[in-house]
Amino acid sequence: MAESMLGLKRSHRCTEVTSSNAGETVTVMGWVQKSRNKGGIIFVDLRDRSGILQIIFEESDCGAESFAKAEKLRSEFVIAVTGHVEKRAGGVNENLATGDIEVRAESLRILSESETPPFPIEENSKTKEELRLKYRYLDLRRPDIQRNIMVRSQAAIITRAFLAEEGFFEIETPTLIKSTPEGARDYLVPSRVHPGSFYALPQSPQLFKQLLMCSGYDRYFQLARCYRDEDLRADRQPEFTQIDMELSFVDVEDVLDVNERLLKRLFKEICNFDLELPIPRMTWREAMDRFGSDKPDMRFGMELKNVSNVVGGSEFAVFKNALEAGGSVRGINANGQGAMPRKKIDALVEFAKGFGAKGLAYIAIAEDGTYKSSFAKFMTEDELHALVEAMEGKPGDLLLFAADRDKVVFDVLGNLRLELAKQQDLLKKDDFKFLWVTEFPLLEYSEEQGRFVAMHHPFTMPMDEDWHLIDSDPGAVRAKAYDIVLNGTEMGGGSVRIHQGDIQSKMFEVLGFTPEQAQEQFGFLLDAFKYGVPPHAGLAYGLDRMIMLMVGADSIRDVIAFPKVKDASDMMTEAPAPVDEKQLEELGIEVSETEE
Repeated sequence: MAESMLGLKRSHRCTEVTSSNAGETVTVMGWVQKSRNKGGIIFVDLRDRSGILQIIFEESDCGAESFAKAEKLRSEFVIAVTGHVEKRAGGVNENLATGDIEVRAESLRILSESETPPFPIEENSKTKEELRLKYRYLDLRRPDIQRNIMVRSQAAIITRAFLAEEGFFEIETPTLIKSTPEGARDYLVPSRVHPGSFYALPQSPQLFKQLLMCSGYDRYFQLARCYRDEDLRADRQPEFTQIDMELSFVDVEDVLDVNERLLKRLFKEICNFDLELPIPRMTWREAMDRFGSDKPDMRFGMELKNVSNVVGGSEFAVFKNALEAGGSVRGINANGQGAMPRKKIDALVEFAKGFGAKGLAYIAIAEDGTYKSSFAKFMTEDELHALVEAMEGKPGDLLLFAADRDKVVFDVLGNLRLELAKQQDLLKKDDFKFLWVTEFPLLEYSEEQGRFVAMHHPFTMPMDEDWHLIDSDPGAVRAKAYDIVLNGTEMGGGSVRIHQGDIQSKMFEVLGFTPEQAQEQFGFLLDAFKYGVPPHAGLAYGLDRMIMLMVGADSIRDVIAFPKVKDASDMMTEAPAPVDEKQLEELGIEVSETEE
């Protein structure tokens, strides 16, 4: 039978009770982690968000009524206990913060009883994620998840304090906005007052933060809720949080400086990690050439090497055809993996095919310096030696090659490099390697749409020295864009924005908008640009991703209180769900059934 608090006040959280409280009377409240009845003496582990405290019930201390209640305790009962603190009689439990003390109970109230939970509330749960997410309110009681959520709160508080010190204002922007043609992944919200019209939920506060710069606020930030209706992965959710900022009268250096100092403070205060400044930088071109990725993982080497010149005269058809088609031949040296069994090499070939490779060529160098290769018979002895030398191959190394269009080669080797690092256990989660990737291409060609599209978004400033190429060679124009990368994950990104009307109009033209379309979609921004715009730039972090990296979680679902699963549904509330016909009628919407 549940009792009320009846004026009882909690004096401490569980781990706030320490040996310095020995001899004092305390009142603690929380959940029963486990209860052990040793006949005449009952040991209870009491848990709250701070941790665990051992309570001892003996009838001579707490009386017959409280002892009878203690005999009924089961896991997840919510209780209030008053008792006195004493040094632990048995050995000290080194695994508990309160391992040198216990509370000898004088009274007990059962505030709430619990059914047997569908899974144990414990760290590093082995329970299937689907079940845990269905009962997320129980899953959130697990100490490891609670620590993640607390870190998230701490990071938000530190960020707010730091940015306020740096002269930023926190300003909220709307979440019911206008959908744009760039917003193919918008979530749409029907309007009851304007039948047939829809709001979109923002994928980012981009246009509003630029307008705030036009309005003279100089430095803005917010922890913005954003929404994207796209296929999910381990580090994606349909709704997510950005640490979003914009600054006026700045260039690239100013944005990078304030963000480096923010990251230094966050990682020191939360992870006790001393981030050395300045953070290393690498251009997008260099990142692709050396690592096959625009978000390279710097925790290990295994860099790509371009051997197109070395194999230029080779008769090996795979290399020859790739080079004739304007592609390249590149390789990675998996140091010390030369004795890898054929079966594992075949598995790597299959892995590479998943990223568009037609195959994977290899040379395994034995300890005695002899070669085992999938293509040796197509090359002369000298050609093979030259190739091994170019790859800095030593006895015991495994050399892997991809030959195709650059895009495919980068994709294949960039991912293969990560796969090999995983297999060799080179990816330590607490080894934080930061990198700025700069000078992204302004545009990328979309085969699907048959035109150039913005690599970041249409408001990104081109590099001054490249702007003259916008008509003759648009793909060669670099942008004043930058990403902050941590351990192979893009944690945030931003750019200097276009603030001149003529460049913005030209940008829309290159992206295939007529002046009328540009005005229709972005008229409010283009009109604002007529009234004096300061040069401005900004950046946004994925807060969920940042916390995931800080705590070493494998998925952002472990750092979000109520996450969605892969199909964007919520297993606990069962959203999305059909709505009442009457609601649809009011909105002028009819749902038609499609044949499967």
